[in-house]
Amino acid sequence: MTETEGEALVKLARSAVEDWVLGRGVSVPAASPYMEEKRGAFVTITLASSGPDNLRGCVGFPLPVLKLGEAVCEAAVAAASQDPRFPPLRAEELGTVIMEVSVLTPPSVIVSDPRSDMPSRVRIGLDGLVVSDGQTSGLLFPQVATEHGMNQSEFLAQACMKAGLPPDAWLDPRTTVESFEAEVFVETEPRGGAVRVSR
Repeated sequence: MTETEGEALVKLARSAVEDWVLGRGVSVPAASPYMEEKRGAFVTITLASSGPDNLRGCVGFPLPVLKLGEAVCEAAVAAASQDPRFPPLRAEELGTVIMEVSVLTPPSVIVSDPRSDMPSRVRIGLDGLVVSDGQTSGLLFPQVATEHGMNQSEFLAQACMKAGLPPDAWLDPRTTVESFEAEVFVETEPRGGAVRVSR
């Protein structure tokens, strides 16, 4: 995606959140062709103050089930209002939070025979992971591994635990492990411009 497209998506997320918080109707504006493509997308809201615990909400669609513009709007509102870890965002917080949009490629199953070789097929800093067992699933973005200094095996273990599974569940043939890539764009400051994030 281009920088201009990424910035437009971040502004769309900001607009959707502010419309919801302020009680205005949330609508997807007339979209450019790239917003009409079905893509997975996540919106992350963080506090502008730095620190390891600055998350304020994160919700999204790992699979390309919605048009990109719709996915960003719905994910943004859900991140502000439905993330069970946090209370709904309040109007007085709007000037203190940063919007981040991640656009995902479709997940693809990591094939490894034997399963024990799977870590070698994970590219740290490039691949995100989705782990599922048919009943539960967990997703970690590519940047999680680099931000926390994880190697491939640690990243797989953390993705399993995110799904509520044992850390070595990726070795079980009944567990599906998929990888995806993400393009990430983030506000430079609350209500500011947006830049591509290099991890």
